[in-house]
Amino acid sequence: MNLVLDHLVSVRRHLHQNPDISGFEEKTSEFLLTEFIKLNTSEIIEKIAGFGFLVVFDSKIEGDSLLFRAELDGLPIQETSELPYKSTINGKGHQCGHDGHMTILLGLALFLTKHPIQKGKVSLLFQPAEETGEGATAVITDKKFANLKFDEVFALHNLPGYDYGAIVVKENAFTAAVKSMVIKLEGKTAHAAEPENGINPALAVADILQKVEALNFNHPKDDNFKLATLIYVNIGSMAYGVSAADAELHYTTRSWSNENLDDLVSDILDIVASVAANHRLKAKHFFLENFYANINDKNSVGIVRKAADNLGLQLLENDFPFKWGEDFGYFTKKYKGCLFGLGAGKEHPALHHPDYDFPDEIIETGINIFKGIIKERLG
Repeated sequence: MNLVLDHLVSVRRHLHQNPDISGFEEKTSEFLLTEFIKLNTSEIIEKIAGFGFLVVFDSKIEGDSLLFRAELDGLPIQETSELPYKSTINGKGHQCGHDGHMTILLGLALFLTKHPIQKGKVSLLFQPAEETGEGATAVITDKKFANLKFDEVFALHNLPGYDYGAIVVKENAFTAAVKSMVIKLEGKTAHAAEPENGINPALAVADILQKVEALNFNHPKDDNFKLATLIYVNIGSMAYGVSAADAELHYTTRSWSNENLDDLVSDILDIVASVAANHRLKAKHFFLENFYANINDKNSVGIVRKAADNLGLQLLENDFPFKWGEDFGYFTKKYKGCLFGLGAGKEHPALHHPDYDFPDEIIETGINIFKGIIKERLG
């Protein structure tokens, strides 16, 4: 097993050195496919939603069909570590640990090759564009994937701030529903000496900022948690003889349920429409990233709990969901399943921190928990 782990660590570090960002995962996909082709024991479905692919282990005997997912993409972040295997691509890095998630699924595949399942089917999905919230939707609607049957879906995400190898679970919502939006206001340009001859959006922007802030209920332990965070605002340009005519605001919004998020977004748009009308401005908006809340099935969570218990792993129950978005929520919206956490160390740098690196120490734990789930579900 040490030789296998040594190989997996080398794979993980190669992936870390060569990150691809969302929608451009071609080299990552090609590298991993060479690893799976070597196995020569499984069906591979390529080019799902771009550079995604599916590795299928089919016993040919009737039984449930399980899906396990890992993400292919890195982040547009400059790595600041001095690791010998630090990212070789300027401005791109694996600061979310997707390199580790991919490696765990490869390790699971190596195990399934040597120890074939006796009934049912296990599929390993390598999904593109998780970070932008576009990948899961694209995979599920791809005709190569849409007609496939899955009884249960599972994924893990490493969690800095938790003990190495701890398994973190929660029934119902595990991560927030998140949506990013851009609001544009259009007024009328005038000379800066005669602002009364134009329509300057400054006061409207101030009004929107205050009214949207008043919508927030930033109490994570409450089911009605909702949060709109201002990301960017711009009014006019640095032309000092011109009274501004245009403004742009960017928000991310989040809540514990898809329905509550829709209500929050609707309330924001009502505010924008009302304020714009009062200030004689034209308003328009569009959405960028959209993540559904991960709604974990009670029985699927129970399977993870049992697998963790059988392995003697520390099991932690979260009191409330994580505030960040994860597009596995699109899978748990369509299929019964569970997203759970894998502790990456209490003192480990946070996700998306430029100094973050996935800890190799938890690769084997990730493989074992997935193996345990398969054992519980397929025997």
